[in-house]
Amino acid sequence: MTTMTLDTLFDSPRLPRVRSSVRLTRRGRVVVVIAALLVAFAIGVFVTAAGSVATQQPGTPEPTRIVQVGSGDTLWDIASGLAADGDVRAVMEEIKQLNALDSADLQAGQRLVVPAG
Repeated sequence: MTTMTLDTLFDSPRLPRVRSSVRLTRRGRVVVVIAALLVAFAIGVFVTAAGSVATQQPGTPEPTRIVQVGSGDTLWDIASGLAADGDVRAVMEEIKQLNALDSADLQAGQRLVVPAG
């Protein structure tokens, strides 16, 4: 069985060197590591839970409709037809988010969920 001795952290020339009487066995080190991991886990759970907010009332879903992509249609074309305020890029990002699209590539015949506005 191995043991480890904890010496003083800071050596000072004015103070005599004192050896610590704390000795940890392998099992003791394992217990200390597990305890530290549990404390870190508990802190992580509480920090994460502090940012969560839930209410009793459900949110109102955003009105959407389905659009079928035609031959030669691009995401820019579809978004520009829907952008009432002229912010085509924001509408493109919203369409990508609603349909979980990784890119702006579309296929003819593909159905897209788009904002109804």
